[in-house]
Amino acid sequence: MRRVVAAGGVIALVVSLGACSENTGEGATVDPGRRQTGVVATDPKDSAGPAPAVPGARAGGTFTIIRETPIAHLDPQRTYSFVGLLAAPLFARFLTTWKDDGAGNLVLVGDLAETPGDNVDGDCKLWEFKIKDGVRFEDGRSVTSKEIAYGIARSFDPDLGGGPTYLQEWLVGDPQFDTAWDFKAKRTGLPPGLSTPDDRTLRFEFAKPRCDLPFAASLPSTAPLPPDRDTGIDLGNAPFSSGPYKVTRYQPGVEVVLERNEHWDAATDPVRHQYPDRFVWTFGPTADAAANRVIADNGADQSALSWNYVPASLVSRVAGDPALRSRTILSPTPSANQLVINNQRVTDLRVRRALNYAIDREGLVKVLGGQHLAAPMTTLMPSATIGHRAYDAYPAGPNGDLAKARELLGGQRPELVLGAADSSVEQQVATQLKGNLERAGFKIIVRDIPDDAKLDEIKKRDNPWDLYLGSWAADWPSGASILPVLYDGRSIRAEGNNNESYFDDPTINAEFDRILALPPAAQGPEWAKLDERIMKDHAPVVPLYVDVAYLVHGSRIGGIFVSSVFGYPSLVNAHVKP
Repeated sequence: MRRVVAAGGVIALVVSLGACSENTGEGATVDPGRRQTGVVATDPKDSAGPAPAVPGARAGGTFTIIRETPIAHLDPQRTYSFVGLLAAPLFARFLTTWKDDGAGNLVLVGDLAETPGDNVDGDCKLWEFKIKDGVRFEDGRSVTSKEIAYGIARSFDPDLGGGPTYLQEWLVGDPQFDTAWDFKAKRTGLPPGLSTPDDRTLRFEFAKPRCDLPFAASLPSTAPLPPDRDTGIDLGNAPFSSGPYKVTRYQPGVEVVLERNEHWDAATDPVRHQYPDRFVWTFGPTADAAANRVIADNGADQSALSWNYVPASLVSRVAGDPALRSRTILSPTPSANQLVINNQRVTDLRVRRALNYAIDREGLVKVLGGQHLAAPMTTLMPSATIGHRAYDAYPAGPNGDLAKARELLGGQRPELVLGAADSSVEQQVATQLKGNLERAGFKIIVRDIPDDAKLDEIKKRDNPWDLYLGSWAADWPSGASILPVLYDGRSIRAEGNNNESYFDDPTINAEFDRILALPPAAQGPEWAKLDERIMKDHAPVVPLYVDVAYLVHGSRIGGIFVSSVFGYPSLVNAHVKP
């Protein structure tokens, strides 16, 4: 693993092992051998449009997306769900964005900005973004730094909660950002540290180094909005477009229709296209019903995508039908799942290491539904992360090394309480883990937790469980949004902890500070080293698997791939075939 500077104004962050879908004679499988690269573009040419044409794509047609539940928010500043994060680029532009070719190659580029930002003094405290000429709202007005700054400012409004909070917290230096700067009282001004020296310059000034700003700026909280078009909590019903499409119909819980924004200029956009005449999001059908409609491939459903993954009940049918192979997509996602060890309760490192040696990942994947739904992992960061390096700190083969686990236990039989949600899937997983770990010498007591309360309960510092299942999907593919978030002991509080393992080591905490102060291009390899160090020296969790995206679409759908950042379908290249 090494960092290199490539020609053409591109700084390489990492080269790592990724994974992709592969069609074989026996159906689609997840291939762990794909090379994934991540770079930050420094040459403005890389951030300019138009995006390369999609082979075989043509303009026209209606692209339908079928989803069981509605999108929670279309207001960009309130958008934080995966579906929202992938729908928003249709109608909103951000300061930066990701070029993602669907084959493991990620490039961070300027979207509204000419580049992914200028680290003015080299210490990550002062950043400037030059805004592109020619970007326009749906009414033809130009997008300037002023509207971008206003969009960021309105994210401080406590009535508009639900979105990312990185920029707000970084600007005021306080997690209670909405009281540190009162948007309602100061909505004609800007929060401290944010300024617009002119229409084409947006400036951020931080008290501490914020080297991940270019990544955080790719989230919808940087979408622009003129103050006179801010309708507060109602903006999600009719968001004001700066992207290639605009919302023309919004029926809550039923349908969202987007049609072309005639003021969008492809020459300013490095990633998006405007192939379909319209996108129609339709809500209500269950995952089974949506998949069956798309499989049948009748009428308008020929140009439809079932947004929800293929349900377990249909995996065998879809995977076993050669005629469907060209209409399915299989890819690992950035959603990583662990057997979380409560380090406040399980203090013996030998016990935590024995748990890692004992785990039967192959058996677990079978219980979950097979390779179409889960792929084993042995690292803290999933393979989609910039800086990822494959390793196995406790090599035990696909089914675990029970003898090695018993050796570490030294004749002891630790009694551990496994807290499991009372959902059908988690109960099945708990049963599998109990049998697996008891064969390795543990005594496992399963305690049920109400499914709708589990997340809150395991985030309580004094919770009564030794083990529980946890999952995490990062906001951008950097170790900075995974390792310190999940393993910095200084963040532990009474409730609401992301550090669910309650792991706290001062030397590791110091490493978080050191790496976070590095330029983004230098962070990737350092996160990879720290990932391995945490697992080898401390074993705070047992990495289990990443979720796998398995999607099916109609025969006239083209250009769809699974986002390497968010793990659901990207729509930037979507088109309808003749």
